Amino acid sequence: MRRLILAPLLLAGEAVAATPGPSTEGMVDQLVQLVLGLGLVVGLIFGLAWLLRRMQNQAGPRGNQAIQLLASQSLGTRERLLLVQVGEEQVLLGLTAGRITPLHVLKQPVVLPATNTATPEFARRLQDLLGRDKTPPAEH
Repeated sequence: MRRLILAPLLLAGEAVAATPGPSTEGMVDQLVQLVLGLGLVVGLIFGLAWLLRRMQNQAGPRGNQAIQLLASQSLGTRERLLLVQVGEEQVLLGLTAGRITPLHVLKQPVVLPATNTATPEFARRLQDLLGRDKTPPAEH
């Protein structure tokens, strides 16, 4: 009985031992082909990213545009008010998820105060950290 159970296992073992394994030359060829294919795909991704960046820079905004965004105010998650300068006119626009609506053309242009992006305290501390400011820090 034991021989009947073990006979198929012995035959399977002999069949596996009789089949030749893959040659190392074939494996090297496959590995080279895999590496070259992967390099081609990665190179294509970087090339397309470079091309996309170059196209966006050419089509991007320029400093001397006829249309300028002067101010923006959020009204909700998807609603905004925009104050836009078009030539000599200022237009108040309502912006929603699916629509831009002109709300009012201003007869008198709104004069916006000049905004300073960095506070003097922040600028001083940044210069201190960079070691560029040679003046002693102010006492508080």
